[in-house]
Amino acid sequence: QVQLVESGGGLVQAGDSLRLSCAASGRSVSSYAMAWFRQAPGKEREFVTSINWSGHNRLYADSVKGRFTISRDNAKNTVYLQMNSLKPEDTAVYYCAAQGGSYLYTTPTKYDYWGQGTQVTVSS
Repeated sequence: QVQLVESGGGLVQAGDSLRLSCAASGRSVSSYAMAWFRQAPGKEREFVTSINWSGHNRLYADSVKGRFTISRDNAKNTVYLQMNSLKPEDTAVYYCAAQGGSYLYTTPTKYDYWGQGTQVTVSS
């Protein structure tokens, strides 16, 4: 089993930056594809970004491309999401997810493990 714990969320102003972390425990996720999703009130969970096991392949939603960067430190069993130039529409609960394959899925149902989420609120 893999446990994922997100941290780093908070309340910021538009244009600010935040760095989210996702710490995995239970087993190494160094061979797992990892992803970040987000869910705003009243909306479905949406894909934000994903990264393959080596970090060489990354995928981003168009809405965050150029502003967000996903990275991972396999030695620390941790994945990060650097969020720059934040906008009010980025406000959501951000979830970390893991799946044992190599394909970078954008569909939540393809992921096997989830964290509890961390709230990001961006004020205008």
